[in-house]
Amino acid sequence: MKNMFLSLVALLLLAAPAAAQTASPASASGPTEVYELVLKDGSRVFGVVERETDQEVVLRTQAGAVVTARRQEIASLRLVSGRVERGEFRRADLHRTRLFFAPTARSLERGEVSFGVFQFLAPFVQIGVTDRISVGGGTPLIFGFDDFERPFWFTPKVQVVNTANAQGAVGLLHVFDLDGDSAGIAYGVGTFGNTDNAFTGGAGMTYAGDSRGWIVMGGAEGRVSRSVKVMTENYVWQNGEGIVSGGVRFLGERLSADLALAVPVGIGELVAFPVINFVYVF
Repeated sequence: MKNMFLSLVALLLLAAPAAAQTASPASASGPTEVYELVLKDGSRVFGVVERETDQEVVLRTQAGAVVTARRQEIASLRLVSGRVERGEFRRADLHRTRLFFAPTARSLERGEVSFGVFQFLAPFVQIGVTDRISVGGGTPLIFGFDDFERPFWFTPKVQVVNTANAQGAVGLLHVFDLDGDSAGIAYGVGTFGNTDNAFTGGAGMTYAGDSRGWIVMGGAEGRVSRSVKVMTENYVWQNGEGIVSGGVRFLGERLSADLALAVPVGIGELVAFPVINFVYVF
């Protein structure tokens, strides 16, 4: 039973839900509060609203151009998460509190909720209790071990450091079943950089009964276009084995999708398996 739980923990560390932060990222190259103005002819403009009346809306773009639109010409006007950079609007990564699977040190804001499915099999929900504390959990959609109870996981996380370019957090991935068996990983993680380009490193202690072990993680993310990030996430266990992975994240308004390949190392053969995740933030 302990070996089974250790295997689950190793897999679930890869699926540890780190909730998403939806605050708009600050940038010297664009405003932090951006509105999207869509006209009925299909024109789309991003900028700061300078004035609104019952008859018109006045919006200033990052380049300084002033756009005045009559109310009857406007299809929609709404605040969006992101920024304008070099004349291009870039959406915020609303699920930027994790890489492919492992948590970053960024935090949910109070009342925010992240819901997702990892590998089509492991759904999770994570809720921001405060701006620095979140809790969540889940259970597999399919569990094929007839001799074992269905496992559940509980994922509290607390951010302990939050500056413009560095965050630190501690958390727990605790796995249990209704028979009273349990195992888990207690971890610490740090993220350094901005919300588009950053390095994340962490270490965790695994536990199951009297058994103890450790795992180290290092990863990075880089924004390459308005809707795409490239990311890597890599692990080393105490026995010298590990996993390296790389791929992309596609960014929608609230839905993100990850597509990557992961390769185990130190097992004596070369294999690779796909990583496919979907997360919606609201």
